[in-house]
Amino acid sequence: MADIRKRVSSSGTSYQVRFADPSTKTGYAYRSFKTRKAAQAFKAEREHAGASTLGPQKITTVDQAIDEWLAICAGSGTARSDQPVTAYTLKGYRHRAEIMKAYGWRIPLRALTTPDVVSFKDWLLLRSASRDQARKVLSSFQTVLKEMALRGVIATKVAAGVSIRAETRYDEGPLIPTEREVLDLLAAADRLANSRNAQIAEAWQRYRVMLYYAADTGMRPQEYLAVPIFNIRPKGTEVDRAIMRPGERISVTKTPASKRFLPGSPDVLDMVRHYIDRLVVPSRHDLVFPTRSGHWQSLDNWRNRGFAKACLEAELVVTSETEEGRAEVRPKFTPYALRHFYASMLIDRGVSLKRIQTRMGHTAIETTLNTYGHLIERAESARDNEEGMLGLLDS
Repeated sequence: MADIRKRVSSSGTSYQVRFADPSTKTGYAYRSFKTRKAAQAFKAEREHAGASTLGPQKITTVDQAIDEWLAICAGSGTARSDQPVTAYTLKGYRHRAEIMKAYGWRIPLRALTTPDVVSFKDWLLLRSASRDQARKVLSSFQTVLKEMALRGVIATKVAAGVSIRAETRYDEGPLIPTEREVLDLLAAADRLANSRNAQIAEAWQRYRVMLYYAADTGMRPQEYLAVPIFNIRPKGTEVDRAIMRPGERISVTKTPASKRFLPGSPDVLDMVRHYIDRLVVPSRHDLVFPTRSGHWQSLDNWRNRGFAKACLEAELVVTSETEEGRAEVRPKFTPYALRHFYASMLIDRGVSLKRIQTRMGHTAIETTLNTYGHLIERAESARDNEEGMLGLLDS
């Protein structure tokens, strides 16, 4: 997406347009104009054109298709999303594009067949740093071909059915705190908020509420750090904003599924309202948990200065030995563990899979199953009466 920046120098005033350009190292190019009107006209032209389009007849190689896909993602957005990707996402796409091109495609784009894509998949599995990276690159390549098919460059989707099974970090299940550990964590937050050290107590007046709120709602950290005051409702929270990686701005949630209502416990909602009424500072985004300067909090600062401190206070730590032979103590959990705890509590209480998907803000139910399937199976096994179906019928 292009933007205009006013530049004032000894030679006068100019207007610089920054626009997406996947061919550059940074992913952006610049052009200056003497008047704002000329800059705005160029900006509108770039956005209308979708940063660069070669046209279906001029795209003949796989590399050209990859470059066109990058330009479309940065400009007008793909045919399915209809909006440009963020700079952070585009950076990742450019890295994947380099890997795709490194394969050295020797046949024209329109001559691609499914066996060619299978050979590319095999090459990825041997060449990539990890299976997960190979899976993501193949997925992006499939998106390239789908986009070319939708725009009439190629006639068929030759990559359909070719995939790499995900080896998610949840194969053995995420590390989930027990109820006792969460209670210990909350108790630690209470102690820190009442510390005799005025500086610690001041910081934990906010961190304590955040920790309770995170455990009660199961929100992602980037969501509860972006919650505006007006989204706190009598019985819960409307989630419709998030901090965009790498923390440069607040925007709408990444997917429509992430927009949801999350009920809250009355005591926790009262705690949040009390904090808003007594301690919150004004901020441009009307945030519930801003910094003292009114900016949104850094995810890293919350994890390292807040959550990690609570883990240490609660003695929820793991100890390992460094290469130098020294003992290293680090937090057992990260802020995301409270989200996993929330999901585990829903599962233990027999909440339906569809409801869990909605509460967690997952676009696809496969994400819910891949992440928490082992917990769901365990809970269902515990409730299973180990009896045949006919035995359940009324006699």
